[in-house]
Amino acid sequence: MINKAPESTDKEIGSRVRMRRLMLGITQGELGKALGITFQQIQKYEKGTNRIPAGRLQDLAYVLQVPISFFFDEGPTAPLPAHVSKFLGSADGLALARAFTSIKNAKVRRRITDLIVNIAEMLPSTIATDNAASR
Repeated sequence: MINKAPESTDKEIGSRVRMRRLMLGITQGELGKALGITFQQIQKYEKGTNRIPAGRLQDLAYVLQVPISFFFDEGPTAPLPAHVSKFLGSADGLALARAFTSIKNAKVRRRITDLIVNIAEMLPSTIATDNAASR
């Protein structure tokens, strides 16, 4: 008997489908309609319950406007880091990702990235100072 539990690869590809769909602001129903399948099938793909056939994966890449390699970044079994999944699963993270990806100028994106990294590096000491001051 074959194990029916979702494979980690299927779950990872499904999470990337979901992430990109949300970044584009597309519902499961809209994506399903574009592919000629039901939203329930999209749900199963996103959860990794159903494996995505190669031809369907190619169609997904086309509809989601990404190269097919997008679904296999760093190899098919490399999961997204937990902090990335958590970030993109939040409303603020998703809004920031959408806004950032809409910026076409690479220099502007780089400057924004540098600014955010600098702010993030300052936060731990700021948080520690704020916690000590509130005691």
